[in-house]
Amino acid sequence: MMSEAVVADFVGQVVTPETGSEEPVSGRVLLSRRRLVIATDDDRTTVPLASVFDVAIGTVPGDLRAFFSDSVTVAYERGAARATALIEGDPADLDRFVTLLFTTLLADVMVTVRHPAAIGGRVVDGADRPATISIAAGSITFDGRDRSTTVDLSAVVDYDRTTRTVDGARRPAIVFQHVPERQTVTSVVTVPKSRSMTILGRYLRREYAAVLEDLDDICLSPEALEILVSIHAAGGAAPLSAIVTGDASRTTMLLDDLREDGLVVDGETGPTLTRLGTMAVTSRLEQVNM
Repeated sequence: MMSEAVVADFVGQVVTPETGSEEPVSGRVLLSRRRLVIATDDDRTTVPLASVFDVAIGTVPGDLRAFFSDSVTVAYERGAARATALIEGDPADLDRFVTLLFTTLLADVMVTVRHPAAIGGRVVDGADRPATISIAAGSITFDGRDRSTTVDLSAVVDYDRTTRTVDGARRPAIVFQHVPERQTVTSVVTVPKSRSMTILGRYLRREYAAVLEDLDDICLSPEALEILVSIHAAGGAAPLSAIVTGDASRTTMLLDDLREDGLVVDGETGPTLTRLGTMAVTSRLEQVNM
């Protein structure tokens, strides 16, 4: 057992470099503030958290997909090489473990936050503020000296990586859009190290990626996408008269299809984009401009 306090402890199915098998075996998973330990009947894998450079949720190598469903892959440096540990467990145990893992990996990481950087597409003359990261289930908070900003992961609709110049140095950054209420807000987080940015990006994408999978199952015609773009351009909600494209009956029929797909709902002022609808616009907008 680890001498330091354990923050997560559960039994799951695992594959590590030490198990010596391509098939998962039963193992005990323990997490402290300093390390991850995976113990089976025959071996023990210890992963210092300082060596972890990536955490992937639900991503399993092809030859192991038959064995894992809800899973997390922890990638870490092992001497001069790189290794991975795959963990599957009860969904409740795994969900709690993943939140605690991200919380621990991002603890005390200093970032620079510009929030908001834009509102509804309009650039805001904001300032970069230093902040630390706090993780909670389904949300992330950037704690600054004078104020804090909390982002609900379920409101994130777009995400990208870039680089920015802060204090004269080029640094990795994450640009993400979220819809806390009705307007789309853009925030920029500049991270000092690429390792921390990768892990932070994974956490921000946790729910966003799952919704993107839902979008893959939805086939949008150019006309339907044009309607979504019209509503988005109006701030996320618009009266029917503002989005009629061509024949009014055709527009009504398309709106019915968009409601059925969960992309649009009826709001007080007219058809309103859901989170899924907003993500459809941000992820497929290039189709309109081709």
